[in-house]
Amino acid sequence: MYMTQLNLHTTPEFEDRLDRFRRLRKLPSKSEAVRVAVQEALEREETRRPAVDYKEWLGLGLAVPTNPSPRFANHHELWAERHGR
Repeated sequence: MYMTQLNLHTTPEFEDRLDRFRRLRKLPSKSEAVRVAVQEALEREETRRPAVDYKEWLGLGLAVPTNPSPRFANHHELWAERHGR
């Protein structure tokens, strides 16, 4: 099996976190810890649903022209006819 080599310049904080991750997962090496972390991050991103933002829908109904000759002038007339008043 062919494996490429990846050289990283990291901060001491990253090294500490990587070592902590490795120990928590009982992984044999930093390389394996990086592989596991990247694989899990990829799986999370592939299954993540994007957040739906309905803000762009606000006011969309107002952009449509209204009926020039509506059957009912208001809600009261609509419900009065519907309930036989």
